[in-house]
Amino acid sequence: MITSESELPPRLGSLTFHSPLSEARATRIFERLAAAGPADVLDIGCGWGELLLRVLEAAPAARGVGIDINAEDLARGRALAESRGLGDRVEFVEESALGTDRGPVDAILCLGASQALCDPEESHDPAVALRELRRLVRPGGRVVLGEGFWERTPTDGELAAMWPGASADDHLSLGALVDLAIEAGFRPAWIETAGVEEWEEFESGYRYDTEVWLAAHPDHPLAAETRERVDRQRSTWLNGYRGVLGIAYLTLVAVV
Repeated sequence: MITSESELPPRLGSLTFHSPLSEARATRIFERLAAAGPADVLDIGCGWGELLLRVLEAAPAARGVGIDINAEDLARGRALAESRGLGDRVEFVEESALGTDRGPVDAILCLGASQALCDPEESHDPAVALRELRRLVRPGGRVVLGEGFWERTPTDGELAAMWPGASADDHLSLGALVDLAIEAGFRPAWIETAGVEEWEEFESGYRYDTEVWLAAHPDHPLAAETRERVDRQRSTWLNGYRGVLGIAYLTLVAVV
């Protein structure tokens, strides 16, 4: 029987960002955003909002809102904001981003969360997400979009080893993704993609605490289901999308 929360497998405690994002790249991203002097920043699918907090630290006149549906991550974000003296300048809200009326704003962060802007009953469509982002940002404002793309067309074997129902239609090429951003009313001011080391840091950090917990609690009542879950997650990366799925970080400027 579980007698305390300390016995439960920890979750994502070794990740700074919930994305394959290095400290160096994050710094360049938030410095570019802060240099534009935003008054308000919206983080869609914010998780614990680490990048949002760094933008606010670099742009002391700005205020921020992070929205997500994960209460645990939002609580972590609030605690981080208070510890860094930002509690009066940022709000973490548990709500859906679908059809949100929290715009227009000067700057938007949407890292690995564009699906939150799309109808969950429909296939994820980055064109829909980009149009929503354009609706939510003021002319001349900035959007940082973190979005998956195929580094190359995956083989049938690689697709079979990925997430259930994985298809070559799940993502676009980088060029096609940037073209969609332009069609939605943006200019792509900066185009960059996560490197191998960033992916390895993210994937290993995603499971690190749980793997250490499993090694120390092999007979825990939750060990079997936890082991099955993390083994499946690791396999989808190593045998499926490693070297195939990329993450692009696009700094987009809304056309006036």
